[in-house]
Amino acid sequence: MKLTKRIIGLTLIGILVGVVVYNTWFSNSDENSETSGEGIFVQPEGVDIETDEIEVGEKAPNFKLETLDGEEVELADFRGQKVFLNFWATWCPPCRAEMPHMQEISNEYGEDVVILGVNATSQETNTDQVSSFVNGLNLSFPILMDKTGKVNVRYQVLSLPTTYFINTEGEVQIPRHVGPLSYEDMEQKIKELD
Repeated sequence: MKLTKRIIGLTLIGILVGVVVYNTWFSNSDENSETSGEGIFVQPEGVDIETDEIEVGEKAPNFKLETLDGEEVELADFRGQKVFLNFWATWCPPCRAEMPHMQEISNEYGEDVVILGVNATSQETNTDQVSSFVNGLNLSFPILMDKTGKVNVRYQVLSLPTTYFINTEGEVQIPRHVGPLSYEDMEQKIKELD
């Protein structure tokens, strides 16, 4: 009986290791690369939102969300400025890793580059976690609360973090980036944006 359990246990471990090795070495998806149109997007039931892919050169779809402080912020308010539209959550380790870099960029570039952090609030345990996270890192750029998930749906956020780069004309100028960005990556994107 004990031998049978050990064999079953070792077999399951072997299968799991095989899946991890396969996904690591043979998978064609690279979460840290720029992506456009990868994956299948499934719109949640009962949500009626346009979900066409947002192409480079198109106007970024406008939206209005509340900040942690209850202030309403609209994407169109930032026309004339370069915008990094970053989708994130507190439970996402890569999001945690890039947030200090976003704050550095916000400090360094001031009003020339706007960082908008759209929190996937509909996927958070509670908003107190978001507040604690933001306060713990002393984040001063706008944190927008997507309580219904509609903005995440419209921007086809399949994994976090995902960042869109919007130029001064309000157009998506550079393909979205899935995965964390370093400070250097962000500076490069700023140079590319009009």
